[in-house]
Amino acid sequence: MGVPPKAVVLLSGGLDSYTAAAIARAEGFELYALTVSYGQVHNGELPAARRIARNLAVSRHLELTVDLRSIGGSALTGAEPVPKDRVLTPAIPRTYVPARNTVLLSLALGWAEVLGARDLFIGVNAVDYSGYPDCRPEYLKAFERLAALATRAGVEGLPTRLHAPLLRLSKADIVRRGAALGLDYGLTVTCYDPEPGDRPCGRCDSCRLRARGFEEAGLADPLLDGAAPQTPGGC
Repeated sequence: MGVPPKAVVLLSGGLDSYTAAAIARAEGFELYALTVSYGQVHNGELPAARRIARNLAVSRHLELTVDLRSIGGSALTGAEPVPKDRVLTPAIPRTYVPARNTVLLSLALGWAEVLGARDLFIGVNAVDYSGYPDCRPEYLKAFERLAALATRAGVEGLPTRLHAPLLRLSKADIVRRGAALGLDYGLTVTCYDPEPGDRPCGRCDSCRLRARGFEEAGLADPLLDGAAPQTPGGC
């Protein structure tokens, strides 16, 4: 057997990034997980990402801090309350973090070039999503073109491939795919404004999309089935 190709996966600690990373592993990639603390108020994501990284046996889990709270402009960085019970429409919500995926993918791209990795994985979704402009297919194609122009590897004929395996799946399809891969979604944190103990609020966009996904998939969500997230640990 040959040496498996390396892939940098953006690992937020949520259901989607966990599933995308597991798909990358199933496709034969050696995983290098990147988690970014960007000042998000829902900081339960960080220990969740550590749990997931251990579960997937990644080769390395890198945590970086890029505090976007000074820029502001998002409920997820504390600029205003997280919206609850809103009508889910494609309109850009207050939880949009300005240019977040561009910032995160740029960090992943830089690390990938150092590692000699040609593949990036991100868990964005354009079907059941909250209207974020940086989750659209045209954005991902544009970033891949940028990567070819902005890196030494790209200009030397080794372009970076940006994989978004969940892009055209419904949330129910994502849950089914994860279940088929044997994933433990009790490790994840999805809620934008969790209650004590990282219990989901059940009312933010992320909670409601997740709940609909499990319901339509005909599966029980372990976070609502008496299972609490595991005790946080190291990387």
